[in-house]
Amino acid sequence: MIACNVEIVRTGGLLVTDDSTALRKRPVVLASASPARRGLLAAAGVPAIVKPSQVDEDAVEAAASVQSLTVPELAQLLAEAKCDDVSRRLGREDSGSIVIGCDSILEWQGLALGKPGSPIAAQERLHKMQGTSGVLHTGHAITDLSTGRNVGRCCSTQVDFAPMSEREIAAYVRTGEPLNVAGSFTLDGLSSPFVAGIVGDPSNVIGLSMPLLRELLDELGVDWLQVVSYS
Repeated sequence: MIACNVEIVRTGGLLVTDDSTALRKRPVVLASASPARRGLLAAAGVPAIVKPSQVDEDAVEAAASVQSLTVPELAQLLAEAKCDDVSRRLGREDSGSIVIGCDSILEWQGLALGKPGSPIAAQERLHKMQGTSGVLHTGHAITDLSTGRNVGRCCSTQVDFAPMSEREIAAYVRTGEPLNVAGSFTLDGLSSPFVAGIVGDPSNVIGLSMPLLRELLDELGVDWLQVVSYS
């Protein structure tokens, strides 16, 4: 007799089988301190261990400046650097986790805009950006520590910004939210009323494209049900 872990649930007169328990669960490590990225994973049912990378992003960008990288290429390079850093630090003690590294950069009128860093910079940036459009690029890098294989891809989403008054800009900057996010705005936070629309994946704008994550895991041979928990 062959035993198999299959749960049969009767829902609305239909029989639903669930064999996800038969799959070996894989721990997920998020190489980022971003609450937004962790929130996206949690909302999709993916528990994640947070281990922020120790990458010096300014140093990586400075070294990359001589390569004439495009904004998507720079975002992907930073994502890979973060993923590699955490993967190396975990390598000796962890042989089964999936490590995810991401980096987001807003491309606006040919400029690569990361975190503004100061209230003055954020206010000046928002004054210029309001009523215009940009493209949010998020680089994704994933390493399977059990095999050493890694995959990655950058996802891009157009963002249309609504017009903002000077009072609205000043009030938003005073909250502190735009100081530590790429492009000085968030889709899931206080600036959501100032985003008129997007073209593409909304989760990518928040910091991690969930559909792309599923695709990349599939490329590594990892089933989505190995990282998700619906119970």
